[in-house]
Amino acid sequence: MGTFNATNQMTAEELLGKKIRELRTGRGFSLRALAKLSGLNINTLCLVENGKSSPSVSTLQQLATAFNVPMAVFFETDRIEKKIIFTPSGERPQATFGSTQMQNLGKDLAGSVVQPFVVTLMPGKGSGDQMIVHTGHEFVYCLTGSVSYSIEGSEYELNSGDSLLFEAHLPHCWKNSGNEAAQLLLVLFPSDNREELGGRHFSPELERQDINMKIALITEDGKTISQHFGRAPYYLVMTIENGKVINQELRDKLGHNQFHEHSHGNVNHTEEHGRDPSSHDKHVNMAKAIEDCEVLLCGGMGMGAYESIRRLGIVPVVTDILDIETAAQAFIDGKLIDHTELLH
Repeated sequence: MGTFNATNQMTAEELLGKKIRELRTGRGFSLRALAKLSGLNINTLCLVENGKSSPSVSTLQQLATAFNVPMAVFFETDRIEKKIIFTPSGERPQATFGSTQMQNLGKDLAGSVVQPFVVTLMPGKGSGDQMIVHTGHEFVYCLTGSVSYSIEGSEYELNSGDSLLFEAHLPHCWKNSGNEAAQLLLVLFPSDNREELGGRHFSPELERQDINMKIALITEDGKTISQHFGRAPYYLVMTIENGKVINQELRDKLGHNQFHEHSHGNVNHTEEHGRDPSSHDKHVNMAKAIEDCEVLLCGGMGMGAYESIRRLGIVPVVTDILDIETAAQAFIDGKLIDHTELLH
């Protein structure tokens, strides 16, 4: 997730989502088209655009490739190439991806033949277990804490003041091996200056480890997802921390039968059913029980309800997976598809 030097009251997530949405709409892409082009889940894109998710560097790299722009555009202001870069310590352009922070020390450098970053890692965080291979050379200097590097089968433990320099085509990975935050200076020297290397140093698998939110699932029995949003009597609310479900809570939900004054016989048919103001008010009342949730999984709902939920700042996802545990895990893994064709 890119942390911008914002001067307004938008959160960093909202600024990043706004930037991505502007890039997408400016190119005439639908969310589905961008998902196909980038290889990302449409759900993930929707969460990011709504400022509800902090994407990994790898996710931003995939988006940068799809948009054909440098990854830096997601957390930098207007770019004017320069031959000399002076970066005061308190003005470093920075981005935060989950719990990992990157500060770009080479913003606007012409040619980008050198890519220097200050990286802050929380304990256990790093590039993941998958080995990284890229062009050129890589230099790392441990500023504080400790960082473990694995390079072509050899292990290197870096403490404050230690450094490494190696040919980057050698398979490598790294992580914070200590019990406190670590900070390192990472300098990449790609032999192909078109290569966006920053993103390769973070595994896509780490993205789900940084999912911290509450999600709600429509249900009638607490075990399966209901295909009828309006009729279902319960929400199953799951609390997710670090990509794992740590708590489940069954909450009562208002249903159609509790809105007698809005029975089908009284619907104003001059507006499409489910999208009139009274229907929106009904959907708002139905969603009051999950105001603390960021995502709603359901097996089916009307288009009006879908739009109302989105207007409330909750991301609705229509899934064909009915088993609650399976659907929740698919969401955490970024593999859940929003089947909007099931809307009615």
